[in-house]
Amino acid sequence: MRRARQLLLHTSAMAATSFLMRTIALAFQVYVAGRIGAAGIGLFQLVMSVYTLATTVAVSGVRLAATRLISQQIGREDDPAVRRATCCALGYALFFGMAAMLLLFYLAPAASRWVGDDRIILSLRVLSFSLPFVACSGAMGGYFIALHRSVKMSLVQLSEQLIRIGCTVLALWRLGGYGLEYACGALTLGMLASEVFSFLALFLLMLSGLPRGAGRCRTPMLPQLLRITVPLSLSSYARSALSTTQHLLVPRGLRLHGGGVEAALAAYGVIQGMSLPVLLFPAALIGVISDLIVPELTEAQVQGRLRGLGYMLERLYRLGLFFAMAVAGTCFFFARPLGELIYSEPKAGEYIRLLAPLVPVMYMDTLVDGMLKGVGEYRANMRYNIIDAATGLMMVWLLLPRFGVAGYVFSIFATEMLNFALSASRLTRVAVFHLQPGCWVLTAAAAGGGWLLLRLLTGGVPGAGRPFSLILSVLLYLACYTAALLLSGALKREELSWFFSLLRPQKPKNSK
Repeated sequence: MRRARQLLLHTSAMAATSFLMRTIALAFQVYVAGRIGAAGIGLFQLVMSVYTLATTVAVSGVRLAATRLISQQIGREDDPAVRRATCCALGYALFFGMAAMLLLFYLAPAASRWVGDDRIILSLRVLSFSLPFVACSGAMGGYFIALHRSVKMSLVQLSEQLIRIGCTVLALWRLGGYGLEYACGALTLGMLASEVFSFLALFLLMLSGLPRGAGRCRTPMLPQLLRITVPLSLSSYARSALSTTQHLLVPRGLRLHGGGVEAALAAYGVIQGMSLPVLLFPAALIGVISDLIVPELTEAQVQGRLRGLGYMLERLYRLGLFFAMAVAGTCFFFARPLGELIYSEPKAGEYIRLLAPLVPVMYMDTLVDGMLKGVGEYRANMRYNIIDAATGLMMVWLLLPRFGVAGYVFSIFATEMLNFALSASRLTRVAVFHLQPGCWVLTAAAAGGGWLLLRLLTGGVPGAGRPFSLILSVLLYLACYTAALLLSGALKREELSWFFSLLRPQKPKNSK
C-alpha cells in the first residue's frame, strides 16, 4: 500500500504538471498554426522528423539506462555507486550529444536533398546546437526519475515550456514575415533557448541533491551502462531511421497520389500537426505512469518483491484502460466541435473522429512499454518498435501513391495495433500480469452506452454551439460513461475502494 501511495503521489504531481504543459503547448500550436498555416506546420513536421533521428543519436538510450542503473544502486543502498553511475551517464550523454551535433550540422544539406526542400537546412542547423543539452538533460532526467524526484523535473519542464513559447513568439515577430523557411527557423530558436535553460536548471538541482554518503565506489559503471545502452542504442537508431524515413515519405506519397507540394504539406500538417496532438493531449497521464513504474519495477527486481507489485500494476492497467476509452469516446463523439473550437479547421475534426478508435491502443501500448522496460525487457521493446517502424515504412511506400491519405491513416492503425499486440503478448510471458480481453469489450460498450445515455438525457446532439456548452456536454458524457462502467461491471467497487484508499491520508501508527 505504501508503494502504491507513493507512486500515486508522484503520478499526480507529474500528471498535473504535464497536463498544464500540454494545455500550454496545444494553445501555442493553435497560435503557430494561425501564423504559418497548415503548409508551414507540415514543413516544420518534416524538420522535426529529421531532428528526432538526431536526438535519438544524441540520447543513445541514456535516459532509460540511467534510470535502471541508478535504481539498481538505490535498491542496494549504495550512495557512492549512485554518484558514480550518475557521472558515468552524464559523460556518456555529453560524448554522444556532441557527435550528434556535428553530424546534424554538416549533414543538413544532404537531409534537405532527401526531403526535396532546401528550406529545412536553416532550422536543422539551429537545432543541432541543442543536441548536447538534450542528451545531458536526458541523463539527468533518468537520475531524477530513479530517485523519485520527478516533481522537481516537472517544474523545470514547465519553465522550459514557457521559455520556449516566449522566445518563439519573439522570434516569429521578427522573422515570421520572411517566409516559411525563417518562420520554421524562429520555432527552432525557441526550442534551442528552452533546451539550454532546461539543462542549466536540471544540472543545478542535481548538484544540490546528489547523495553524499561516505566512501568511494570502485565498481566500474561504464560496462554496466554499455550493456544497457549498446543494444538499446542500436535498436533505437534503426527504429528512428525507419520512422524518420517513413515521415519524410508521406508528403512524397501524397504528391504522387495527386496534388502539389503545398497541398501535400497541408494534408500532412493537418493529420500530424493538428489532429494527433489533440488525440494525444490527455496521454500525459499514461506517459507519466509509464515513466514512473520503470524505477519501481527495477527496485522490485533487485529486492525480490516483483510479485507483490502485480496487484498494483494490474489495477493501474485497468484504470488506464478506463481513462483511454473515455478519451476515445470523447474525441469520437465530439470530434467536429473540437476541431472547430481548437483550429477552426473542418478537416481536423474529421481526422480526429477517424483516428479516435485507435486511442485506447496507443495509450495502453505506452503503458505496456513502460512495464516492459521496468522488468528489463527493453530489448524486446525496441525489437517490436523496429518491426513497427519497418512495417509503417513499407506501407507508406506502397499505399500512399495509390490511396493517398486513406493509405496513411490505414498504416497508422496497422502499425499501432501490431506494436501493442507484440508488447502485450511479451508482458504476459515475463511478468506476473494478466491481460483481460473481456474488460476491453465491456469498456468499449460502456463508451457507446454513455453516449446513448447522454442523448436520452439531453435530446438532440450535445456539444454544438459555444465552448461552455461543449465543456458541459463532455463532462456530462464522462459522468454517463462512468455510470455505464459501473452498470456493466467493467469497473468494480473493489477497484474504486482501492483507489480512494490511496487518496486518504495514512494514519500514523501508535508507538508503544
